[in-house]
Amino acid sequence: MSCPRFCPHPHFFFMSYVKTSWTVRDFFFVPKHFFTPDIIEARKPLAPTARRAGWVGCNILLNKIPATGRIPIIENGIIHARETVVNKVQLVERLVVSNMIARGWLFDILSCIERIPSADFNLTQMYAFEDELSVKHPDNYNIRPKIRQQLQVLRDRGVIEFVRPGEYRKVI
Repeated sequence: MSCPRFCPHPHFFFMSYVKTSWTVRDFFFVPKHFFTPDIIEARKPLAPTARRAGWVGCNILLNKIPATGRIPIIENGIIHARETVVNKVQLVERLVVSNMIARGWLFDILSCIERIPSADFNLTQMYAFEDELSVKHPDNYNIRPKIRQQLQVLRDRGVIEFVRPGEYRKVI
């Protein structure tokens, strides 16, 4: 399903700058499909004495967005080549998932993969995240099969590749 002209779920751009020189230090893009409920943190409601009493704002927890979903345009003051940015955007378009629960699982597994330092990893390393994933998804009692399923999804979308049974390699 394509997004209508006015999309209620926008893409986001984030920027930081050096205040003394007014130069952009970092500018990055987060596609809308990387937003899941667990990266949005509700703030305390405004006090009863406030003009908008009871209004609740939110914080976006950028550290919970997989690194793959934070596409740098300017990084440490250095502008990335246009082709590099466009290629990364095209790669993450493979990860569009409309179902919010499926999206949560996919990005949770992607985040786990990104925390493994080497390009090659195995199923045992992924199973090390089982307790963490069971806390995030308490209604799922089949965490290991779900890990394997999501690895297959990531394989089918070109994010990882199977090397041999139980062994994988990061592609992006």
